[in-house]
Amino acid sequence: MSGLPPYASTGQRAWYYSFRVICGLIFFFLIAPIVIIVPLSFNAEDFFTYTPKMLALDPEGFSLKHYRDFFGNSDWTRPMKNSLIIAPIATILSVSLGTLAAIGLSQSHVPFRRAIMAILISPMIVPLIISATGMFFFYSPLGNWMEANLGMSKNLVGYIKVILAHAVLGIPFVIITVTATLVGFDRSLTRAAANMGADPVTTFFRVQMPLILPGVISGALFAFITSFDEVVVVLFVGSSGQKTLPWQMFTGLREQISPTILAAATVLVAFSIALLTTVELLRRRSERLRGMSPS
Repeated sequence: MSGLPPYASTGQRAWYYSFRVICGLIFFFLIAPIVIIVPLSFNAEDFFTYTPKMLALDPEGFSLKHYRDFFGNSDWTRPMKNSLIIAPIATILSVSLGTLAAIGLSQSHVPFRRAIMAILISPMIVPLIISATGMFFFYSPLGNWMEANLGMSKNLVGYIKVILAHAVLGIPFVIITVTATLVGFDRSLTRAAANMGADPVTTFFRVQMPLILPGVISGALFAFITSFDEVVVVLFVGSSGQKTLPWQMFTGLREQISPTILAAATVLVAFSIALLTTVELLRRRSERLRGMSPS
């Protein structure tokens, strides 16, 4: 009986199995909506419910037509393209600024570190509708200024505003993951590199960055997911030219109930699972590098 010592009491055995049943029920409660959506995306009819043919597992009840519509209809491919443009650029900004902020706040001589940290991660804590409203009033005059003084097109300014807004939302995730990685960082390595004549930039890229890279990549993945799945801020800051995939899904639910939304949701679920799997693999690699895990 793996996991239980041979001398375990009846109460300990009961709790051992009860705990696993409770965890299984919680897990099912969390994934039940996903389990329902994924099969529905293969529905051969334009319904949001299981048809008699699907329940009977009749092959005629299943089809890939919603996926063909998702990948072939410009109403969906254009928002998907926008998401794939905005999310990577916002992630690069989030990683660059968030990593530098985390390294700076990890220094013991920095004054008011806790206050600065609280301010930097506030976009994660403040309700998103409040952040979106504040961004609207901040970026609207900024966009008008860029159009009037820099001669930028309205469409380009719209992309810049959305990218900056999403970068603000992603920075807290980068700061938290990189700060957690820096907890076990041996600072004598940077001092040794400086004593051997390395400048701060060389020390960062040749000594510090390889050791904190798993945390940086994990933060980048969280920032990317945040930007890719975000809909509230882009509704406030962006325009129709910057319509992202979540925005199109939100519009589809309100204005035109299209089953293609189920295919889009399934694609996003698969994409998110792949990214989160990458995060977990990086976390385990980080633990091995820091000597926290034997294998």
